Amino acid sequence: MDDQLASRIEVKALTLSYGNDVVLDALSLPIPKGQITVLAGPNGCGKSTLLRAIRRLHAPQSGQVLLDAEDISKLNGKALGRKIGLLAQSPSAPQDMTVEELVRLGRYPHQAMLQPWSPGDDAAVAAAMAGTGVDTMKHRRIGSLSGGQLQRAWIAMVLAQETDTICLDEPVNHLDMAHQLDCLELVTKLNKEQGRTIVLVLHDLNLAARYADQLVFVAGGKVRERGAPEAMMRADLIAEVFSVNAEIITDPVHQRPICIPHRRA
Repeated sequence: MDDQLASRIEVKALTLSYGNDVVLDALSLPIPKGQITVLAGPNGCGKSTLLRAIRRLHAPQSGQVLLDAEDISKLNGKALGRKIGLLAQSPSAPQDMTVEELVRLGRYPHQAMLQPWSPGDDAAVAAAMAGTGVDTMKHRRIGSLSGGQLQRAWIAMVLAQETDTICLDEPVNHLDMAHQLDCLELVTKLNKEQGRTIVLVLHDLNLAARYADQLVFVAGGKVRERGAPEAMMRADLIAEVFSVNAEIITDPVHQRPICIPHRRA
Protein backbone atom coordinates (compact mmCIF):
# COMPACT_ATOMS: atom_id res chain seq x y z
CA MET A 1 0.00 0.00 0.00
CA ASP A 2 1.23 3.50 -0.84
CA ASP A 3 2.54 5.19 2.31
CA GLN A 4 0.40 8.28 1.75
CA LEU A 5 -2.71 6.08 1.75
CA ALA A 6 -1.67 3.89 4.68
CA SER A 7 -3.78 4.10 7.82
CA ARG A 8 -2.35 6.67 10.19
CA ILE A 9 -4.90 5.56 12.81
CA GLU A 10 -6.67 2.22 12.96
CA VAL A 11 -9.65 1.81 15.29
CA LYS A 12 -10.22 -1.91 15.82
CA ALA A 13 -13.44 -3.36 17.30
CA LEU A 14 -13.70 -0.55 19.86
CA THR A 15 -16.47 -0.91 22.44
CA LEU A 16 -17.08 1.86 24.95
CA SER A 17 -19.93 2.32 27.41
CA TYR A 18 -21.18 4.93 29.84
CA GLY A 19 -22.67 2.81 32.59
CA ASN A 20 -25.12 0.47 30.89
CA ASP A 21 -25.29 2.57 27.72
CA VAL A 22 -23.13 1.24 24.88
CA VAL A 23 -21.88 4.24 22.89
CA LEU A 24 -19.37 2.54 20.59
CA ASP A 25 -20.24 -1.01 19.63
CA ALA A 26 -17.23 -2.98 18.26
CA LEU A 27 -16.55 -0.04 15.95
CA SER A 28 -13.70 -0.33 13.44
CA LEU A 29 -12.37 2.44 11.24
CA PRO A 30 -9.14 3.15 9.32
CA ILE A 31 -8.15 6.81 9.17
CA PRO A 32 -5.84 7.39 6.18
CA LYS A 33 -2.60 9.27 6.61
CA GLY A 34 -2.49 12.75 5.11
CA GLN A 35 -6.23 12.96 4.40
CA ILE A 36 -9.25 14.76 5.85
CA THR A 37 -11.68 12.31 7.45
CA VAL A 38 -15.07 13.70 8.46
CA LEU A 39 -17.34 11.90 10.92
CA ALA A 40 -21.06 12.58 10.49
CA GLY A 41 -24.20 11.07 11.93
CA PRO A 42 -27.25 11.78 14.09
CA ASN A 43 -26.99 13.19 17.60
CA GLY A 44 -25.84 10.67 20.17
CA CYS A 45 -24.43 8.20 17.67
CA GLY A 46 -20.92 8.21 19.19
CA LYS A 47 -18.97 10.63 16.97
CA SER A 48 -17.54 12.78 19.76
CA THR A 49 -16.87 9.76 21.93
CA LEU A 50 -14.94 8.16 19.09
CA LEU A 51 -12.84 11.28 18.65
CA ARG A 52 -12.06 11.40 22.37
CA ALA A 53 -11.25 7.69 22.40
CA ILE A 54 -8.73 8.25 19.59
CA ARG A 55 -7.05 10.79 21.89
CA ARG A 56 -7.36 8.28 24.80
CA LEU A 57 -9.64 10.48 26.88
CA HIS A 58 -12.07 7.57 27.27
CA ALA A 59 -10.97 4.05 28.15
CA PRO A 60 -12.75 1.38 26.06
CA GLN A 61 -14.12 -1.86 27.44
CA SER A 62 -12.55 -3.75 24.53
CA GLY A 63 -10.78 -3.16 21.25
CA GLN A 64 -7.87 -0.85 20.56
CA VAL A 65 -6.70 2.25 18.74
CA LEU A 66 -3.48 1.91 16.77
CA LEU A 67 -1.34 4.90 15.82
CA ASP A 68 1.16 4.02 13.12
CA ALA A 69 0.57 0.35 14.08
CA GLU A 70 1.30 1.02 17.78
CA ASP A 71 -1.38 0.63 20.46
CA ILE A 72 -1.93 4.09 21.98
CA SER A 73 -2.44 2.49 25.40
CA LYS A 74 1.32 1.88 25.47
CA LEU A 75 2.18 5.58 25.04
CA ASN A 76 2.49 7.91 28.01
CA GLY A 77 0.30 11.00 28.04
CA LYS A 78 2.87 13.50 26.81
CA ALA A 79 4.12 11.17 24.08
CA LEU A 80 0.56 10.80 22.78
CA GLY A 81 0.09 14.57 23.06
CA ARG A 82 3.05 15.05 20.73
CA LYS A 83 1.36 12.83 18.13
CA ILE A 84 -2.38 13.65 18.28
CA GLY A 85 -3.90 17.05 18.99
CA LEU A 86 -7.56 17.39 19.98
CA LEU A 87 -9.88 20.38 20.14
CA ALA A 88 -13.02 19.25 21.93
CA GLN A 89 -16.44 20.88 21.73
CA SER A 90 -16.86 24.14 23.63
CA PRO A 91 -13.42 24.31 25.28
CA SER A 92 -13.00 26.76 28.12
CA ALA A 93 -10.22 28.81 29.67
CA PRO A 94 -10.03 31.83 32.01
CA GLN A 95 -11.43 34.86 30.23
CA ASP A 96 -8.52 37.08 31.31
CA MET A 97 -5.95 34.79 29.65
CA THR A 98 -4.30 36.32 26.61
CA VAL A 99 -4.32 34.70 23.20
CA GLU A 100 -0.59 34.05 23.43
CA GLU A 101 -0.95 32.45 26.87
CA LEU A 102 -3.67 30.18 25.51
CA VAL A 103 -1.59 29.12 22.51
CA ARG A 104 1.44 28.47 24.73
CA LEU A 105 -0.60 25.76 26.50
CA GLY A 106 -0.21 23.70 23.36
CA ARG A 107 3.48 23.23 24.18
CA TYR A 108 2.70 21.30 27.37
CA PRO A 109 3.39 17.84 25.83
CA HIS A 110 6.87 19.04 24.88
CA GLN A 111 7.78 20.28 28.37
CA ALA A 112 9.78 18.34 30.95
CA MET A 113 10.59 19.08 34.58
CA LEU A 114 14.20 19.97 33.84
CA GLN A 115 13.62 21.34 30.35
CA PRO A 116 13.06 25.13 30.27
CA TRP A 117 11.02 26.97 27.65
CA SER A 118 13.13 27.00 24.51
CA PRO A 119 13.50 29.04 21.31
CA GLY A 120 11.85 26.08 19.58
CA ASP A 121 8.78 26.54 21.78
CA ASP A 122 8.68 30.25 20.91
CA ALA A 123 8.95 29.41 17.21
CA ALA A 124 6.12 26.85 17.40
CA VAL A 125 3.81 29.30 19.17
CA ALA A 126 4.64 32.11 16.74
CA ALA A 127 4.07 29.86 13.71
CA ALA A 128 0.74 28.61 15.10
CA MET A 129 -0.51 32.15 15.71
CA ALA A 130 0.65 33.36 12.31
CA GLY A 131 -0.92 30.37 10.56
CA THR A 132 -4.30 31.04 12.14
CA GLY A 133 -4.13 34.83 11.82
CA VAL A 134 -4.23 35.55 15.55
CA ASP A 135 -0.68 36.86 15.84
CA THR A 136 -1.91 40.47 15.65
CA MET A 137 -4.13 39.91 18.70
CA LYS A 138 -1.74 37.89 20.84
CA HIS A 139 -1.98 40.34 23.76
CA ARG A 140 -5.77 40.48 23.77
CA ARG A 141 -7.76 38.73 26.49
CA ILE A 142 -9.73 35.80 25.11
CA GLY A 143 -12.87 37.14 26.76
CA SER A 144 -12.75 40.09 24.35
CA LEU A 145 -12.67 37.98 21.18
CA SER A 146 -15.48 37.27 18.75
CA GLY A 147 -16.57 33.67 18.24
CA GLY A 148 -14.53 33.29 15.07
CA GLN A 149 -11.44 34.88 16.59
CA LEU A 150 -11.69 32.67 19.66
CA GLN A 151 -12.07 29.52 17.58
CA ARG A 152 -8.94 30.40 15.62
CA ALA A 153 -7.07 30.95 18.89
CA TRP A 154 -8.08 27.48 20.10
CA ILE A 155 -6.99 25.95 16.80
CA ALA A 156 -3.68 27.80 17.15
CA MET A 157 -3.22 26.14 20.54
CA VAL A 158 -3.69 22.73 18.91
CA LEU A 159 -1.27 23.65 16.12
CA ALA A 160 1.36 24.67 18.66
CA GLN A 161 1.48 21.02 19.74
CA GLU A 162 3.06 20.30 16.35
CA THR A 163 1.24 17.01 15.95
CA ASP A 164 0.93 15.15 12.66
CA THR A 165 -2.71 14.33 13.47
CA ILE A 166 -5.33 16.93 14.46
CA CYS A 167 -8.80 16.01 15.73
CA LEU A 168 -11.46 18.73 15.81
CA ASP A 169 -14.90 18.17 17.31
CA GLU A 170 -17.48 20.47 15.69
CA PRO A 171 -14.97 23.27 15.09
CA VAL A 172 -17.54 25.41 13.23
CA ASN A 173 -20.33 25.03 15.78
CA HIS A 174 -21.97 28.40 16.57
CA LEU A 175 -19.96 30.20 13.86
CA ASP A 176 -21.55 32.23 11.05
CA MET A 177 -21.05 31.19 7.42
CA ALA A 178 -18.01 33.38 6.84
CA HIS A 179 -16.20 32.08 9.91
CA GLN A 180 -17.20 28.49 9.12
CA LEU A 181 -15.49 28.83 5.75
CA ASP A 182 -12.46 30.55 7.31
CA CYS A 183 -12.06 27.70 9.79
CA LEU A 184 -12.46 24.88 7.28
CA GLU A 185 -10.23 26.56 4.70
CA LEU A 186 -7.56 26.83 7.39
CA VAL A 187 -7.94 23.14 8.19
CA THR A 188 -7.69 22.29 4.49
CA LYS A 189 -4.54 24.40 4.18
CA LEU A 190 -2.93 22.49 7.06
CA ASN A 191 -3.78 19.25 5.31
CA LYS A 192 -2.74 20.16 1.79
CA GLU A 193 0.36 22.25 2.54
CA GLN A 194 1.68 20.50 5.64
CA GLY A 195 0.37 16.98 5.16
CA ARG A 196 -1.45 16.91 8.50
CA THR A 197 -3.92 14.08 9.03
CA ILE A 198 -7.23 15.71 9.99
CA VAL A 199 -10.23 14.11 11.71
CA LEU A 200 -13.33 16.31 11.96
CA VAL A 201 -16.77 15.91 13.45
CA LEU A 202 -19.28 17.97 11.42
CA HIS A 203 -23.07 18.11 11.55
CA ASP A 204 -23.48 20.01 8.29
CA LEU A 205 -23.52 17.33 5.60
CA ASN A 206 -22.84 19.79 2.80
CA LEU A 207 -19.71 21.13 4.50
CA ALA A 208 -18.68 17.55 5.24
CA ALA A 209 -19.07 16.56 1.58
CA ARG A 210 -17.20 19.64 0.41
CA TYR A 211 -14.10 19.20 2.58
CA ALA A 212 -13.80 15.45 3.25
CA ASP A 213 -11.50 13.02 1.50
CA GLN A 214 -13.14 10.24 3.50
CA LEU A 215 -16.70 10.71 4.76
CA VAL A 216 -17.79 8.38 7.55
CA PHE A 217 -21.41 7.88 8.61
CA VAL A 218 -21.70 6.72 12.22
CA ALA A 219 -25.01 5.34 13.50
CA GLY A 220 -25.84 3.36 16.60
CA GLY A 221 -22.23 3.25 17.75
CA LYS A 222 -21.03 1.65 14.52
CA VAL A 223 -19.63 2.79 11.19
CA ARG A 224 -22.60 2.47 8.86
CA GLU A 225 -20.59 3.23 5.72
CA ARG A 226 -17.50 5.17 4.67
CA GLY A 227 -16.03 6.37 1.40
CA ALA A 228 -15.54 9.36 -0.87
CA PRO A 229 -18.30 12.00 -0.58
CA GLU A 230 -19.51 11.21 -4.10
CA ALA A 231 -20.19 7.63 -3.04
CA MET A 232 -21.64 8.47 0.37
CA MET A 233 -24.09 11.22 -0.49
CA ARG A 234 -26.94 8.99 -1.63
CA ALA A 235 -30.60 9.57 -0.90
CA ASP A 236 -31.14 6.00 0.30
CA LEU A 237 -28.17 6.10 2.69
CA ILE A 238 -29.09 9.51 4.10
CA ALA A 239 -32.65 8.32 4.69
CA GLU A 240 -31.34 5.27 6.52
CA VAL A 241 -28.77 7.07 8.68
CA PHE A 242 -30.47 10.43 9.29
CA SER A 243 -34.16 9.54 8.81
CA VAL A 244 -34.54 12.32 6.27
CA ASN A 245 -35.78 12.16 2.69
CA ALA A 246 -33.48 14.25 0.53
CA GLU A 247 -32.44 15.03 -3.00
CA ILE A 248 -28.76 14.98 -3.93
CA ILE A 249 -27.45 17.42 -6.54
CA THR A 250 -23.97 18.53 -7.60
CA ASP A 251 -22.51 21.83 -6.44
CA PRO A 252 -21.81 23.69 -9.72
CA VAL A 253 -18.83 25.52 -8.20
CA HIS A 254 -16.95 22.82 -6.27
CA GLN A 255 -18.36 19.76 -8.07
CA ARG A 256 -19.19 18.09 -4.78
CA PRO A 257 -22.56 16.57 -3.84
CA ILE A 258 -25.11 18.68 -1.97
CA CYS A 259 -27.96 17.33 0.15
CA ILE A 260 -31.34 19.09 -0.09
CA PRO A 261 -33.52 17.71 2.73
CA HIS A 262 -37.28 17.50 2.11
CA ARG A 263 -38.87 15.93 5.19
CA ARG A 264 -38.37 13.24 7.79
CA ALA A 265 -38.31 9.77 6.30
